[in-house]
Amino acid sequence: MIRTLFIAVFGLGLLAGLPLQVQAEDEVSLSLPPASLGQWYKPRNKRQVWLHTMFGMRRAMQAISDYIALEDAKHLRKWTGRLAEAYRSIPKMVPEWKDELDLDQLQRLEQAVQRVDYAEAGDAQRKLGHSCNACHREYQAVARAIYRSPDFSQVRVEDSESLEEVPYRKVMQRLSTLVNRVKIASEDGRKATARDSVDALGRWLDDLSGSCSACHRDPAPVERVLGQTMRARLDRIGKAVDAGDRKALGRGVAELAVETCARCHGVHRTLYDLRRVIVSP
Repeated sequence: MIRTLFIAVFGLGLLAGLPLQVQAEDEVSLSLPPASLGQWYKPRNKRQVWLHTMFGMRRAMQAISDYIALEDAKHLRKWTGRLAEAYRSIPKMVPEWKDELDLDQLQRLEQAVQRVDYAEAGDAQRKLGHSCNACHREYQAVARAIYRSPDFSQVRVEDSESLEEVPYRKVMQRLSTLVNRVKIASEDGRKATARDSVDALGRWLDDLSGSCSACHRDPAPVERVLGQTMRARLDRIGKAVDAGDRKALGRGVAELAVETCARCHGVHRTLYDLRRVIVSP
């Protein structure tokens, strides 16, 4: 199945807030992997069988290259056997890709290894690798976006005041609203509203940090983005609001946007947005 994405390219002027100079539209076609591939990824497959098979094949290909160069027949046979077993398991896992495999080159590799013909084995391995590379070029990025990027639509954030389970997307909207409200209210002299918004922003960011453990087992990434440094930035923003220091406020909000919001978005949002476009009906 092929899904076509239309990407508008507006030029650097738009990104810089300058008058629009160039507008072009390119069409990009993405091939979606067969639906059967999904059964080998989490949550349907906790053992990640597909990924381990791919990693094993890559390791075997490297070992084969090494032992051809070393002319080590014993280890070459060992790793060729591992590669052949994994390669032949692919159509069992994803039947739609059965005709994409180059079983002739695999057999040629096995025969060359048995004859201890290193030149023939090297040539067969390189040509076998072409089928791997062709599949990766067509499907690897899309498969990663679909199966290996977090699905935030399933994540809920507990509101520490109401104890309500709030959808992730709604939390993101609230955070954006609060950041803008701090700036708007401060600029227009509504100090109490600005200060309340800073306090609410801090509470929601703390609540958000609790949801990160759904994926992050190690607390270090959460602490880096939503830990003490983030709280210190919010404290400086609050003090700038109290003092009516718009310059310090602007600097503080900019730091928060870059070091907290953009740091997390840079890792998660691009892949998640792409995933939503690809898998949406």
